[in-house]
Amino acid sequence: MSVDIHPDRYCVHQVTLMEQCDFRAAVEALPRAGIGKTAVWRDKLDAVGVETGRKLLADHGVEAVALCVGGLFCHRAEREFRAALDANRRWLEQAAAIGAPSLIVITGGLADFERDLAGARARALEALGELADDAAATGVRLVLEPLHPMLCGNRSVIGTLGEANDCLDALDRDDVLALALDSYATWWDVELDAQIARAGARLRHFHVSDWLADTRDLRLDRGMPGDGLIDNRAIRRSLEATGFDGPVEVEIFSARDWWRRPADEVLATIVERYRTAL
Repeated sequence: MSVDIHPDRYCVHQVTLMEQCDFRAAVEALPRAGIGKTAVWRDKLDAVGVETGRKLLADHGVEAVALCVGGLFCHRAEREFRAALDANRRWLEQAAAIGAPSLIVITGGLADFERDLAGARARALEALGELADDAAATGVRLVLEPLHPMLCGNRSVIGTLGEANDCLDALDRDDVLALALDSYATWWDVELDAQIARAGARLRHFHVSDWLADTRDLRLDRGMPGDGLIDNRAIRRSLEATGFDGPVEVEIFSARDWWRRPADEVLATIVERYRTAL
């Protein structure tokens, strides 16, 4: 039997309330539901500005566990590559300014690499290596998140936790680089348990949702935990066996369902699923 998740570990990403709430409304809704942590999304932060965002979080007692999403640096052309690195430096500074210890990064897809997947992956590794010292200077970790292979073309050329582990092995900068595990992106992987054990203390973030059996959109139709095929509790057990005790972060992209419901209803359902499905 799984040990219950303490409410101190409850965390809901702002993207889970993407359509219902602006930054302020999302921050106000979380404490009403007994949730004290969030991952801030850049578009919502940009809409209010860093200072206002920091103040809203502090005034409502909501902790920012991360800023999402950074990276997106797989560009062959040097000008675009350098511009992407500069953008990530700004995002690291934003994360530091709101007290977020992590910038979650995805690599970006093939873009102008066309069919050169190996070249795009090498560029992603180069980018992480170049940004490592910038992360150290801000005190914010760069946290690499592998995404489902269906997104290799346009969102991430790193598709498994094993590949992400390989990246961090190659860079040898565990002082500032870490990993995020998204159950929606990785639940299907037969090597997942072994790669979680391999990652160990590198795993700093655990994102959860569910894969619906009749999903209508592979990216924007994520399910509420407990409504689909993912054994989130089993994945949590594997993480906790390595010593992980961080937030369990609900991150739901749901254009047809959960984004259309009132925020308080969504959050009440999440709190119930912490007890029954997570």
